[in-house]
Amino acid sequence: MKVVLQRVQRASVTISQKRVAQIKNGALLLVGFGQNDDEQTVDYLARKISKSRIFSDQNGKINLAINDVQGQILSVSQFTLYADTAKGNRPSFVDALNPQQAQELYELFNEKLRASGCDVQTGVFGADMQVELVNDGPLTIIYER
Repeated sequence: MKVVLQRVQRASVTISQKRVAQIKNGALLLVGFGQNDDEQTVDYLARKISKSRIFSDQNGKINLAINDVQGQILSVSQFTLYADTAKGNRPSFVDALNPQQAQELYELFNEKLRASGCDVQTGVFGADMQVELVNDGPLTIIYER
């Protein structure tokens, strides 16, 4: 499982010119699943991300978690995180989990984030989405398991 987290001032997802999700202060998560991912992987990364201290405290020190700042999460599925670019010019996605299993894990991941108290908005799994964001910092962290 790979998650690219970007701390944002705001972010949104649009599909066919219709905004389907948007957040203000918080984190945009680009989420991809690989062949060896399972519920334990999802549980670990949901817990890790919900507790990550990536927001500034009153002294400007990065010391607060998303729930400490009443931040929101925008979670977007992105199988292309598993692109293999080692050979040729066309990426291979054979390491990405099949869509049915990936969707199940994606939904479970978002449920676990919500269970930890996070306000989670989502894109639409498998859709052609346009993602807009204003990166805050910029602060971008890659989580892998």
